[in-house]
Amino acid sequence: MPGVFAMPRSDTLPDAKTRILDAAERLFMENGYAATSVRAITGAAGVPVALVNYHFGSKQGLMEAVYARALGSRGGSRVGYLDKLEAEADGKPIAVDVLVDAFLSSALRLTRKDTISGEVFKQLIGRAFYEPGPGPEAFFPDEYREAVDRYRQAFMRTLPGLSQDDVVWRMYFFVGIVAYAMAGKDVMRMTDTYSLADTGQPEAIMARLKPFVVAGFLAPAGTLPVPSPT
Repeated sequence: MPGVFAMPRSDTLPDAKTRILDAAERLFMENGYAATSVRAITGAAGVPVALVNYHFGSKQGLMEAVYARALGSRGGSRVGYLDKLEAEADGKPIAVDVLVDAFLSSALRLTRKDTISGEVFKQLIGRAFYEPGPGPEAFFPDEYREAVDRYRQAFMRTLPGLSQDDVVWRMYFFVGIVAYAMAGKDVMRMTDTYSLADTGQPEAIMARLKPFVVAGFLAPAGTLPVPSPT
């Protein structure tokens, strides 16, 4: 039929989609999202360009699929653990340090180096945060956004003395710091004369991060500056 794209039989094999994902994963990690073209991905995968739209809808859809594969079923553990904590609390607020520990523990599981997907996730996060193009929030599956919102609600119940804006901002800072740490960037390379301990050790970094975050959540609300009259 004129105008209808007919997929070659060899390109509809089950492994064509996997080859695209493998190539995209490698090129996104090596070059970043913005610098990686769909044509480069399909060339590396040995498939027609049209297959990206066929399987993923767009380049961003492909990146979402790469993230989803790297994350696997790990997102459910974050909400599942919170479900368990809330069931044990039986309607009572959960202590801030317990919530922070739960969030950090699940984040740590995402970046463990004992799995290929954990290392892939770290590198993808690093690329997404520090390079031009859509940020990681554009690629995260809905379940992860929902998990962060569930934690926001839990922190609001635990910290009734703070406004919703204060809690949301503290969650924003918290998630950003965790993502920064997860990315494995040496952000504290301040001088050549001082070498930080524990760099490259996610467990140690999270242990150092926990008291800092807990103190931040428990701090009194800040006083906002009064706008100057115009």
